[in-house]
Amino acid sequence: MTKKEDEERIARLKNIVLNMPDKPGSYQFYDAEHIIIYVGKAKSLKKRVASYFHKEVDRFKTKVLVSKIMDITYTVVNTEEDALLLENALIKKYSPRYNVLLKDGKTYPSICITNEPFPRIFPTRQINKRSGQFFGPYSHIGSMYAVLNFIKKIYRPRPCNIRLTELSVAQGKHKPCLEYHLKNCGGCCIAQQTKEDYLENIAAAREVLRGNTRILLKHIWEEMMKAAEELRFEDAQRLKEQHALVEQFCAKSEVVSYTVTDVDVFSCLPDDTTNNVYVNYMHVKNGQINQSFTFEYKRKLDESTDELLVNAILEIRERFASEAKEIVVPQKPDWNIPGAELFVPQRGDKAHLLELSLMNCKQYRVDRLKQAEKLNPEQRATRLMRELKEKLQLPSLPMHIEAFDNSNIQGADAVAGCVVFKKMKPSKKDYRRYIIKTVKGPDDYASMKEIVTRRYSRMVEEGQDLPDLIVCDGGIGQMNVVREALEDRLKLNIPIAGLAKDNRHRTNELLYGFPPQTVQLKTDSELFHVLTQLQDEVHRYAITFHREKRSKRALESELNTIKGIGEKTADALLKKFKSVKRIRTQSIADIAAVIGEAKARIVWQALNNDKDESQEQQ
Repeated sequence: MTKKEDEERIARLKNIVLNMPDKPGSYQFYDAEHIIIYVGKAKSLKKRVASYFHKEVDRFKTKVLVSKIMDITYTVVNTEEDALLLENALIKKYSPRYNVLLKDGKTYPSICITNEPFPRIFPTRQINKRSGQFFGPYSHIGSMYAVLNFIKKIYRPRPCNIRLTELSVAQGKHKPCLEYHLKNCGGCCIAQQTKEDYLENIAAAREVLRGNTRILLKHIWEEMMKAAEELRFEDAQRLKEQHALVEQFCAKSEVVSYTVTDVDVFSCLPDDTTNNVYVNYMHVKNGQINQSFTFEYKRKLDESTDELLVNAILEIRERFASEAKEIVVPQKPDWNIPGAELFVPQRGDKAHLLELSLMNCKQYRVDRLKQAEKLNPEQRATRLMRELKEKLQLPSLPMHIEAFDNSNIQGADAVAGCVVFKKMKPSKKDYRRYIIKTVKGPDDYASMKEIVTRRYSRMVEEGQDLPDLIVCDGGIGQMNVVREALEDRLKLNIPIAGLAKDNRHRTNELLYGFPPQTVQLKTDSELFHVLTQLQDEVHRYAITFHREKRSKRALESELNTIKGIGEKTADALLKKFKSVKRIRTQSIADIAAVIGEAKARIVWQALNNDKDESQEQQ
């Protein structure tokens, strides 16, 4: 590979990384033959994979690995624990060349409840469904053992390995062990605990392992509070840590479930902008996801989504040689798949797998959109404007948006700023500053009405294009004031929106209409971020102008009080020395170089009224 080809390869990989999500998941590196050479996990896929391409990476093995990478794929999951389990499953499936850990065949432990007359409960790494019911696996070993210890303490399952039957117990063939004398066991082997009572305890323990740990958490909490009341703080701290471990244990994995043996999972998601359909495929074998890919299908003859999904299922199953007899899909199409049964889950583990598959479809669509918008920035602006137009039911695309904000301290140095966004980007050449002229005192509503009236009356007189939307940096009050200025005074009809804040002074909703109503817009959406950027920009612009005006007044006031020193002389001194403090430290000669000797003596004596000229020479 030439140096130019290698640079192009790195640039292409970095572009893939740039569009990766900031979510947990597993990533896969491919070589030139599209064989997986490395599988990894990450709390943040974007940050972790980006670290491989930093210049400061100096490990030789990492450099060798990066030199072999030709493509990158990834699977998004909901939790870090699921990322661990998915990495484990993929490594065992593909045995990547550069993965050293987990290649020995070990897996994460699970908890088994045996199928015996008197069931046992114990951790294991060997899964044999004939021997009992399995829960897990658990990536956090500490939380697993914390729950096991509580089950042992509360429900007291037998810890021995002897084969117990009702007949052997009735015949008295067994003797109590040390665990019985330590009260860690109820003595079911010597009929000190009935089989019915023992099985009730096992059933309760089974509910705990299924995640129904409310009773267990309540018990731990009560013990912790009791220890705190008795001033046993070390015991209370230990119980608090155990409470946290049990809560962590309760998190249910979506990438591993022993109830699912051999299943194909398909989800599809249409893309309205390109008229294409994204199809995600997951294969679950022995309870673990070992394949996950997303493909893009282009409509050629206006096929329906169901038709494209059926075609994708046939093609993908043939490509990956899948023989699964059950196919999980989001909706049942009119077509049948030969050799397999289509199933639409409503709840349970298969429904969780379908949700995970759809989440990866959505993420793939976002990534493709980001890549397209990097090549064509205008596409992003058009998408956001179209979304805002639909949300507010505007008559046209909001190509030109303006926002206003006031700034003053108790009415002093009152100013306002107007910022302009064109095609969802700041147009700084169109920004305008205003000094409040007619309002006395701190009256934001009156100031807003003055500025809006002045701006748009002038724009009408000069024949300038009016904005498609005005955004108020405030709630209903400011929206009504702007509407009065536009409709009542100027007879203009310009759409008005408002960004309202919650009681913690954080912008949390978009308002529109008359009377204003909340627009359904997620606060973490890209459009909301652009609107808050507009709000932050006008706030910054107005405050900056206010500070400049206040500072200039404070500086000029001290110089302007000197008899014989006018505004031009004061401006010349400030331009040269920047501040009154620095002027005060200058000699008469230095000041005279700027404004002449006569005025320099006047300024020096006024600023240094506790000195005489003889001290200036020292």
